[in-house]
Amino acid sequence: MDSVRQCDLLFTGGHVVTVDDGRNVYEPGAVAVAGDRIVAVGPAAEIEAGWRGARVVDCRGRAVLPGFVDGHSHLFQALARGLGEGQAIWPWLCEFMWPYSIAVDAEDARVAATLGAVEALRSGITTVVDNHYAPTDAETVLSVAGAIEATGLRGVVARGMIGHKTAVAAARGLPDELFRYSVAEELDITRDCMRSRPRGSAVEIWPAPLNLSYGDQELMRGAAGLAHEFGVRWHTHCSEGAKDPASYLDAYGIRPVSWLAAEGLLDERATLAHAVWLDDAETKAVGERGAAVAHNPASNAYLASGVMPLRRLRDAGAVVALGTDGPSAGHRQDMFEVMKQALFAQRLDTLDPAVARCEEALELATREGGRYVGNGAGVLAPGAPADLAVVALDRPHLRPLHRAVAALVYSARGGDVEMTVVGGRVVVEEGRCTLVDEEALLEEAQERAERLVHRAGFGPLTTPWQH
Repeated sequence: MDSVRQCDLLFTGGHVVTVDDGRNVYEPGAVAVAGDRIVAVGPAAEIEAGWRGARVVDCRGRAVLPGFVDGHSHLFQALARGLGEGQAIWPWLCEFMWPYSIAVDAEDARVAATLGAVEALRSGITTVVDNHYAPTDAETVLSVAGAIEATGLRGVVARGMIGHKTAVAAARGLPDELFRYSVAEELDITRDCMRSRPRGSAVEIWPAPLNLSYGDQELMRGAAGLAHEFGVRWHTHCSEGAKDPASYLDAYGIRPVSWLAAEGLLDERATLAHAVWLDDAETKAVGERGAAVAHNPASNAYLASGVMPLRRLRDAGAVVALGTDGPSAGHRQDMFEVMKQALFAQRLDTLDPAVARCEEALELATREGGRYVGNGAGVLAPGAPADLAVVALDRPHLRPLHRAVAALVYSARGGDVEMTVVGGRVVVEEGRCTLVDEEALLEEAQERAERLVHRAGFGPLTTPWQH
């Protein structure tokens, strides 16, 4: 009797970096996929003896690893890539990003989200948390979610909410045009979007008060309530700038994360982007309450925002994922770059080359990202979602090859990804998206970006050489 079982995809012969509970690396290894799940992982000879694939992918000279999870991005920013340089976070927001976001229309947002999603998939990202805040009407939010899903990417659109203008927002110079909706309207729109794309959708909707430091406290409570009601997580920017905790303390007599903890809002549903400027009590609270943080080292360096206390947060028990922070602040949807930047930032900050290692960086980009989102992704193990990337290792910048994990973190880049699989479907083949006309997309994105830059009054920012 034939004991060989059938599967849809069989990846074999490569360096299989599982990031599973045992942190197994099989060289050569194999991964079997049936439907939208991984069904077997192990040494190539063992898996080949037990499984026959409808399609067999020869992975010799390649690495097979879990798809990356991008814990914080802003895909609508893709049409402003390369502009707004040389400013700290608050001037950058006031003089560049908020005027840009006000000028973005619904079709701009859809095209930008498609472009960012394509770039993400081509660099091995299979799940993204897209913090979308321009524009935020229900139709546009659902259009952006649909555009992301149409590329084959899975994840979340975290709908940015701002509510009414707080005293902190006024003092920080937020423009009036951002305040389109009341707190009640923000929550109602988000609830409607969540009903259209509930938990378990390929692209879910999460509530996302835009920023803890200047956001309305009632809105924060409402967002956490919505997350609990729908069984999902909620998302916010948190203490990204050095002045954020002090401004909150001045306004409310308490630091922002301490307020979340005191209100009972800091729990496993809270996902906090950045969390650079936490004191010891806040760091401890994040860990003890089971909250999660998206670490964005590339954008933190670009805006000179500071270095997140990675070691303290992880030692406290916090879940820490990595994020690109979008095409305007991180500039590339490339988790290889983010992994490397995460390590280098910690080493420069502590002057300790052993404070973080390449294995930890890969964990943050994969399995910890899966914990952060809560979708079980980020590992190659039986029963896990069939989300994976195949990365070429036979290129000059990756040879000689001694350790696949070190090569992936220090030497590989997004362009080395040859194949990306999401939910068992091949969505990138030979380095190109299978579900998108990339040439037409790039042409439309360029045209829309040029019109948008003109509309926003950013002509001077496009000067070829600036002084």
